[in-house]
Amino acid sequence: MTILSRWRFILLVGAGIALLVGANFHLVMVALESQPACVPHQKPGVKPAPTGYSAAKSAC
Repeated sequence: MTILSRWRFILLVGAGIALLVGANFHLVMVALESQPACVPHQKPGVKPAPTGYSAAKSAC
């Protein structure tokens, strides 16, 4: 392996790692910044909905 091809290999591996780190950072930031709005659901102690499903731990 010549010096030039070794540097090219190192740069490509570094670029690939940087791309993976950047993509994961972006996913974490989007997950932390997004706050979904409250949606209608069955609340505990209220007449059951036709589906019978409710939130496990409601935040609203």
